[in-house]
Amino acid sequence: MGWYVGFKLHLLCNENGEIVNFVLTKANVDDRNEAVFDVLTDKFFGKLYADKGYISQSLFGKLFDDGIHIVTGLRSNMKQRLMPLYDKIMLRKRSIIESINDMLKNVARLVHTRHRNILNFLMNLLAAMGAYCFFAVKPEVNFDFEVDPSDGQLAIWQ
Repeated sequence: MGWYVGFKLHLLCNENGEIVNFVLTKANVDDRNEAVFDVLTDKFFGKLYADKGYISQSLFGKLFDDGIHIVTGLRSNMKQRLMPLYDKIMLRKRSIIESINDMLKNVARLVHTRHRNILNFLMNLLAAMGAYCFFAVKPEVNFDFEVDPSDGQLAIWQ
């Protein structure tokens, strides 16, 4: 399509807003690249909530074989499917990663366009991520849930 200059920072975070893992790639690498997900989800299991850009049958199959269930929204040209209430709510909370990106850029000053050396770029990246780890307030998912034993319904408080 066009020219891409720069890098992408792929982040994996937990419900407390803590960065669990990250991968740095060139800007022209596809988000659904299996090599990126191999590194990003190393020693990870459970559910992974992502945006619609990560929809891929081959990626879903590979992650499922590794014990990871990727949950994404549906594109407009896809058939509707049933989804558990918990997954629907967690997909709405996926915007927390955008808040983390915003804090890395604006508060930890990750964005800098005049690096003269690759080592300076990497040092700035690691320093910003290290500073984020020490932030007292991080974006997090705030809700409690429990299953009603009488009818098995999921009750969620936000």
